[in-house]
Amino acid sequence: MQMFTDVIVAIDGSKFKAVNSKSNNYTPSKVKGHIERIEQSISLYLDKLDDADKKAELEANSELTATKLAWLQKRLEELKQEQQALEQHPDKQLSLTDPDSRLMKINNVNRQVSYNVQTAVDAKHHLIVAHEVTNVPDRGQLTTVTKLAQEAVGQTDITVLADKGYYSRSDIKAAQDLGAVALVPKGDTSGADRKGLFNRALFKYDKEKDIYICPVGNELQNRLTVEEDGLAIQMYFNCIACRDCGQRSKCTTSKRDPRRIRRWVHEGEMEDMQAKLDASPQTSVIRKQTVEHPFGTIKMWMGATHFLMRRFTNVSTEISLHILAYNLKRMISIWGAEGLKIKLKELYE
Repeated sequence: MQMFTDVIVAIDGSKFKAVNSKSNNYTPSKVKGHIERIEQSISLYLDKLDDADKKAELEANSELTATKLAWLQKRLEELKQEQQALEQHPDKQLSLTDPDSRLMKINNVNRQVSYNVQTAVDAKHHLIVAHEVTNVPDRGQLTTVTKLAQEAVGQTDITVLADKGYYSRSDIKAAQDLGAVALVPKGDTSGADRKGLFNRALFKYDKEKDIYICPVGNELQNRLTVEEDGLAIQMYFNCIACRDCGQRSKCTTSKRDPRRIRRWVHEGEMEDMQAKLDASPQTSVIRKQTVEHPFGTIKMWMGATHFLMRRFTNVSTEISLHILAYNLKRMISIWGAEGLKIKLKELYE
C-alpha cells in the first residue's frame, strides 16, 4: 500500500486577531441581548421620570435621567437597525471595524474576532508553499488549499496531511479527485456511547455481501439510497432482526423503527484512507512537526499576533509579507546566504 507520494505537504489553519474588538462584532443573539437590556434600562428611567412628575417637584437628577433616556432610545434604534442588517447577512454576523473579520473559536473556551490563515507547508524543507486568508473554520478548506499547493509545486500527485478539523467526506473526495492523496483522520462525533447505545463503529461492513454486521451478529441489508445534504446515502437495516433482537434497547431508542446505518456511496474511499492512516501512525507526528512551527514563528515575529490592516485584500498582503520573510529566513538556514543567491540566479537565468 503506497502511503506517501514524493511531495508531502501539511495543511493547517491558525486564527490571527483582526483589527476589530468583540464589542464591535455582532451576532443575532448578542444584538437581542443588547436590545433586551436597553429596553429594561429605558423602562427603568421612564419610571424614574414618572415618579418625579408625581411628586410635583423637579428632582436634581431629573435632567440627567432625561439625557440618559434620550441616549438609550437612540442606541435602541441603532441596535434595531443592526438587527435588521444581521437578518439579511448570509453569515448572520457583523463586524463594524473590519467587515471581513469574523468571531471564531480560538480554543475550546475562548472566541476572538479573527481571520483564519490557511497554509500548506512542505515536509522536506518546511517552506510555506501556499497560503490563503479566510474567515471561516478549517472544515471545507482542504480542496482549496490542496489546489493552491499543487499549483505551487507544479504537480498534482502530492500527499496532503491535515488534522481531524478538516474532515469532510465531500471535501476529501474533491481533493482526491484533483489527484492528491489526502490523509485526514476522522474524529468520533457519535453520541451513542453517552446514550448507552451501540456505537456505529461496532457495525462492521462486509464489502463482498454489501451488508453491515451488527454487534450481535445480525445482517443489515442495503435497502435504499437517499440524498442527505447533497450526498447519496445508502441505508442499511433489518426490520425483522431488530424487532426480535434481545439487545434492541442498547441499539436504538425507537419503539418501532429499526437501527439504520447510513453509508455514503464513496465511503469505500474514506475507509481506504483510514487504512493508510492506521498503517502509518507517524502521519500525525509528521503533520505536527511540519505545519505548526511556522505559525508559531510568524506569530512571535508579529509580537501582539494581530493584523494591522483591515479587509481581505490588505490582510492578505500583510500575511504574504510575513510568509515571504519566513520563507527567506528558512531558505537561508537551508542553503546559506550565498547558496540562496546561487539558487535565485539559476532560477531567473
